[in-house]
Amino acid sequence: MSVLIHRADQRGKADHGWLKAAHSFSFANFYNPKLMGFGLIRVFNDDVIAPGRGFDTHPHKNMEIITIPLTGKLAHRDSMGNESVILPGEVQAMSAGKGVRHSEYNASDTDPINLFQIWIMPDKIDIDPRYDQQQFDASLRRNAFQTIVSPLGTDAPGVKVNQTTTFSLADMDSGTTLEYSRYHDNNGLYIMVIEGDVSILNQTLQKRDAIGIQNEKTVLLTATKNSSVLVIDVPMD
Repeated sequence: MSVLIHRADQRGKADHGWLKAAHSFSFANFYNPKLMGFGLIRVFNDDVIAPGRGFDTHPHKNMEIITIPLTGKLAHRDSMGNESVILPGEVQAMSAGKGVRHSEYNASDTDPINLFQIWIMPDKIDIDPRYDQQQFDASLRRNAFQTIVSPLGTDAPGVKVNQTTTFSLADMDSGTTLEYSRYHDNNGLYIMVIEGDVSILNQTLQKRDAIGIQNEKTVLLTATKNSSVLVIDVPMD
């Protein structure tokens, strides 16, 4: 078993005024050769976007892009003709494939938005781009894992991506222990504590701390206060 710990305060930071971001891995002006990703996770950004501001239309190619709003409202528009507002409790997945252009804006003129955006390297390149957005019932992840992202071509729940990866959310009451069993052989687990305190493999993780685990089929998570976690079950190569 191999374990690495990413503490919240060790993430790269960016403050552009309208955008405040924390980068778990090297991104934009933040570069750390030891933090180039975990397995096929290339980007894990924790963004706060000011009211009425956002990312102008820009291109992506051959990347699986997953967006998880935590607070606020995100307005999306892309070259496939999709136009939507994504709310907390919803998840967006976009397979950039052979090329797509999109913009992402805070849909509110008064309140900031906080979101996770995660990029995963694809299983196949130059596919037709695709878009998926779903709403999830938060009550179904209380003291249980709720699948929110799953591989394209499977019957598993969640938005679909072009990779053998599964994302799960759990909201844990203090004192609760959950066992996570890896979905895919040869995958690793990257676990982010969204809120609270969670003990994993004798490591105490607090808000926005993360742990990467390889070569372990099952992992126990114990909440020492009310907590929320995101588990990414991802190929290592």
